[in-house]
Amino acid sequence: MVYCLDSFRKDHSEKSGDWSKMEAATKQSVTNRLLAVKSASGKTYSQLAAETGLTNVYVAQLLRRQAQLKPDTVPKLREALPDLTDELIGAMMSSPWRSYDPNLIQEPTVYRLNEAVMHFGESIKEIINEDFGDGIMSAIDFYCSVDKIKGVDGNNRVVVTLDGKYLSHSEQRTENMVSRINLRGSTSE
Repeated sequence: MVYCLDSFRKDHSEKSGDWSKMEAATKQSVTNRLLAVKSASGKTYSQLAAETGLTNVYVAQLLRRQAQLKPDTVPKLREALPDLTDELIGAMMSSPWRSYDPNLIQEPTVYRLNEAVMHFGESIKEIINEDFGDGIMSAIDFYCSVDKIKGVDGNNRVVVTLDGKYLSHSEQRTENMVSRINLRGSTSE
């Protein structure tokens, strides 16, 4: 039987007074099983990325149920992780419940990443605005990877690449607001 989180939601939504706790517990259970498959394989995220054609961070996001597995990627992931069951593949193909544990900020690596973004964020924002205009970097049309390089001093260095599509802010002119245009000329059906 293929696991489908959407069916599970429908079957259990009326039976639970606190859906978010059940959702989190289900996600954690599936995530633990996925990470156990990765661990048993002995492969790193970078090795899995090389075998699947995905970025190492995206592979980690898939196994942590923070991204949705697409049908075209299933054969490559199955080959890379042959212990993945149909149930786990089905769970990975359902829409993920993207979330994070608020206590995660206490983990030193996550804390330092957050600190770096907060420290450099204002300058990064100004440079984006100078180079692109008034807008933001997408976190949806987005690629992320982590790489290891040697610095000029011979020490290992961490390279985190955030590669997001530029999205310009639009001027909110009423003549371009499709919902207003459609509301003026339509009647209720």
